[in-house]
Amino acid sequence: MKSIKLTDVGQIKNELNKYKKGKKLDIRQFNQAARLAWLGKLVLMPLDLEDPETKSYHVYVEYPDPFVAHFLDLDDDLGGHLFILDSEQGHYLAEIIEQGVRDRAALYEDLNRRDFYFKKFYRPEDQDGDGGGAEGAS
Repeated sequence: MKSIKLTDVGQIKNELNKYKKGKKLDIRQFNQAARLAWLGKLVLMPLDLEDPETKSYHVYVEYPDPFVAHFLDLDDDLGGHLFILDSEQGHYLAEIIEQGVRDRAALYEDLNRRDFYFKKFYRPEDQDGDGGGAEGAS
């Protein structure tokens, strides 16, 4: 059986504390992650649910749908990866996810209320300028 010697417990504690705090994404990666968060393609989970002092997050970045990927410029090293983010960026991404859900729900509600037929085929009589409409001309 192989054993691991623990000679410097302080160094191990320092490494664990760095891990618990998480890291920040750079500006470019954060903006890309925020776009995917708005689309609902991020999964956030607290790093340690049992430790109230640990505020960082596990963040899994899903690949976007092919249609969406056509329009977004994303780094290859972002999609399909798991990151440990610090609390500040994690909280902000959670807010962006929430806003994206609200915005997309509003779009779907608007689509449900929209009357395509009425807008396409109804033309008021005074729109043509002669007051009689297109039906009155022979």
